[in-house]
Amino acid sequence: MASDAPTAAPSEEEGAAPAPSSATASTRRARTHLGDERDGKRAERRSRWYRRDVRWSPYAFVAPFFVFFLAFGLFPLLYTGWASLHRVELTAPGDMEWVGLRNFSRLLSDEFFWNALKNTLSIGVLSTVPQLLIALGIAHLLNYRLRGSMFFRVAVLTPYATSVAAATLVFVLLFGRDYGMINWALGMAGIDPVDWQNGAWTSQLAVSTIVVWRWTGYNALIYLAAMQSIPDDLYESAALDGASRWQQFVHVTVPSLRPTILFTVVVSTIGATQLFGEPLLFNGAGGANGGANHQFQTLGLYLYEQGWVNLHLGRASAIAWTMFLILLVVGAVNWLISRRLRKSS
Repeated sequence: MASDAPTAAPSEEEGAAPAPSSATASTRRARTHLGDERDGKRAERRSRWYRRDVRWSPYAFVAPFFVFFLAFGLFPLLYTGWASLHRVELTAPGDMEWVGLRNFSRLLSDEFFWNALKNTLSIGVLSTVPQLLIALGIAHLLNYRLRGSMFFRVAVLTPYATSVAAATLVFVLLFGRDYGMINWALGMAGIDPVDWQNGAWTSQLAVSTIVVWRWTGYNALIYLAAMQSIPDDLYESAALDGASRWQQFVHVTVPSLRPTILFTVVVSTIGATQLFGEPLLFNGAGGANGGANHQFQTLGLYLYEQGWVNLHLGRASAIAWTMFLILLVVGAVNWLISRRLRKSS
């Protein structure tokens, strides 16, 4: 029979845990509060750094570009602009004599400057027009499914990756007067050998050939990328209307490529204005005079001759800024044509 007497609580000796005191509980609460506060401050600090990272990291990523642009782009441009207003020699670049626009006015009466400008324009036309036409045809062929299409795409880009010096030296051998392969081929056809280097138009044609060989593949890949973005529905509609492959190319492909063609024309024009390596190396040991009669001396060669051969740094700076102004005019014409194309479309 169970007893109705209350059961005694076990003592500490019997293994019962002692009741926590008020001091111990308050200590635990204080430690918990300090831990929560520390965690909160850490989370706030992480949040602050995260906000700074999100805000300033993009600027840090693009900062190297602007640093190099300021050091190697903007500063030389401004310095050459300042030097073009002075008489200064390369042997003493710190000794400047203010002459204002005299260096620019002398260019207007300098027959060698006008000759270099004329040669630059003629070489630019001889190299740009065939280059872009051939590139457009190559891109049209590569746009169709061909076996080994990746190989052909890499192959057309190989000349662009070739060194200017190596390519020009090879073409110097090809255009040699006595032992060149091109004159050998002309002789097989009953044509007399051509003095490619000393002729006016022949030398410019030879230099233009080097430019065409190097840059055709680059422009072909640009055209190919633009062709692949043309919707197939346009070609299907043209085929349903009875258009042939050539008619599709003329009436669908070329109109769709007008902005891309304009871009390549502008880029090729800028490259032709700055042409330097090909005519310099084509002249061999002749230096920067562009032939015995300056027949293929471009603006780039004339600038180099004035600045680094004749040591007239002020005149060279004036030529550089004249080339820069020409490129600005080309850019303005590009903007006007692009604006008209957008309105017409």
